[in-house]
Amino acid sequence: MILVVEDDEDIRSLVSKYLSDHGFEVMLAQDGKEMDEVLASKQVDLIVLDVNLPKEDGFSICMRLRATGRVPVIMLTARGEDTDRILGIELGADDYLVKPFVPRELLARIGAVLRRTTPDIPPEQTVGAYSFSGFLLDPSARRLLGPTGVRVILTSAEFDLLLTFCRNPGKVFSRDELKAASTTERSVDILISRLRQKIENDPRDPAYIQTVRSIGYTFTAKVSIQ
Repeated sequence: MILVVEDDEDIRSLVSKYLSDHGFEVMLAQDGKEMDEVLASKQVDLIVLDVNLPKEDGFSICMRLRATGRVPVIMLTARGEDTDRILGIELGADDYLVKPFVPRELLARIGAVLRRTTPDIPPEQTVGAYSFSGFLLDPSARRLLGPTGVRVILTSAEFDLLLTFCRNPGKVFSRDELKAASTTERSVDILISRLRQKIENDPRDPAYIQTVRSIGYTFTAKVSIQ
């Protein structure tokens, strides 16, 4: 999950839509107080943090975050001075992006920070995980590791669907059954499309998640339990 802490409503909406369209689950906060409320109840993978916030600025918030944990932080600011960028990094920010920015660049930086800060878990250290075609799906940690050992970022709904498939390889599921297994009301077809983008070598010719005409989908990969 990505938490965007930004007081500008237009930027919040733009970033939220762009990241959601690219498969991330996004939460929003407009100041440090709302950020604290989200962190108290949700597990956050990365924070996109604006510097120029009301009441408590991003530098102060970044210091607090570093004093209490290691959630990765990418700072956003309209300030372009080197001193501000250096200060943000010195306070513990993992990256720094100056406004105005291209959403695609923010997406690329998020991916890079997550790859750099997410510890790889050797397969032998997981228990009760599902293995298929080099992937490792760990229900207890709610994470998917790719064939190279790097974490594949999934939304909660995508994870739940893949877990359902791994628990029932070869079973043909109707769309209603898959919707019931998901934590979202989004179209199952959209979720399937996003999941294929993340695990299939060729999403247009999927090898694992097969469409069963007029019924739904089935997972054809060979699954084993670690």
